[in-house]
Amino acid sequence: MNYILYAVPVFFLLIGLELLADRWRGVRSYRLADAISSLGAGVLSTTSGLLTKVVGLLTYDFAWRHWGLFELPADSPWVWGFAFLFYDFCYYWNHRLGHERNVLWAAHSVHHQSEEYNLSTALRQTSTGFLFGWIFYLPMALAGVPPLVFFTVAAFNLLYQFWVHTRHVPKLGWLEWLFITPSNHRVHHARNPLYLDRNYGGVFILWDRLFGTFQEELAEEPPVYGVTTPLRSWNPLWANLQFYALLWQDARRAGSWWDRLRIWFMPTGWRPADVAARYPLAKPDPASFEKFEVPLGRAAQLYAALQFLVYLLGGTWLMAAAEDWPLAGQLLGWAWMAFGLHVLGVWLESRPTALGLEWARLLLNLPVLWLAQQLALLPAGAEAWALLALYGLLSLLGIYLPRLAEGWRRDRLGSL
Repeated sequence: MNYILYAVPVFFLLIGLELLADRWRGVRSYRLADAISSLGAGVLSTTSGLLTKVVGLLTYDFAWRHWGLFELPADSPWVWGFAFLFYDFCYYWNHRLGHERNVLWAAHSVHHQSEEYNLSTALRQTSTGFLFGWIFYLPMALAGVPPLVFFTVAAFNLLYQFWVHTRHVPKLGWLEWLFITPSNHRVHHARNPLYLDRNYGGVFILWDRLFGTFQEELAEEPPVYGVTTPLRSWNPLWANLQFYALLWQDARRAGSWWDRLRIWFMPTGWRPADVAARYPLAKPDPASFEKFEVPLGRAAQLYAALQFLVYLLGGTWLMAAAEDWPLAGQLLGWAWMAFGLHVLGVWLESRPTALGLEWARLLLNLPVLWLAQQLALLPAGAEAWALLALYGLLSLLGIYLPRLAEGWRRDRLGSL
């Protein structure tokens, strides 16, 4: 059962409640472009998972079948409890090394790039974590935890982590000693030097207290959110590629072949000495840090929000339906999603290429629909084409009506 799919309505209900709490308390923890960027990264992650989750499934199942040291029964409550605790222990080390090694941080950094902290940040997930993440859970397979139990406790561990991404819940007394709470996790997302690389647990804070990575949230040190090398983009594709690109650039510039190889597995932030000397990286001071922002008119923001809603619904549908599709269909769904979210990112950044790319996005829906019908992913018939034509027309009206209205307003003011 796909528990994440069934949780999606709850996620958005809680996001709506958090927005109401923002308004009631007179705070602003959401910005439209940031929320779209975070949710877009999440949608891209779940769509990419259609293609990549087989890595974790096959490796775990193979290790369990061939190398498992014990045969643990899947119907025992003790096995489920043991697996839930064991999973969080493995998650702690996956998460910790995800902060401590360059190539692992390249994947995990996506989750930390938002300079806001709210429930949409919880859904900001990587699309490349499958590359190495499976390694950390092999001990559970060796211990004999059945795949059904493993994947179920993994889903519940992830679901638990959603609610801790909020500023609206204060410290929770004795629970702070046992569990990851919003206060504990605010520390984890902060870029303040005091808070960097702390509080890695998924459900339990016990591992951090045991292994010396715990840090309490202090009233005199408000968290400043984001990463020390800011993304400065609303583009989910670039969010997934940014740190890989930085590592590749440093590796290419390094004079030593040894440095070019080891940079990927060195501690996070390590750079070859010759590269660091010639190409220093300036990192903003948290005390004077300014959030990334791109001025964008209300009409353009509304257009982006409505277009993103299309991809949000499409991504949810893909999560529900595309598991049984052939590989060609899954690749088509991923390409449609990735290009559309890329274009929305360019639109939100108000780049000169935004309008041309938006035209390309709308026109490419034609061959995508044709291919989807050829692959029997969508029903054949004129109804789908009529809906696409209506969608295209409404999109063009959304692009050009505000421009025409603004031109008319300027002409009128000029004639007065």
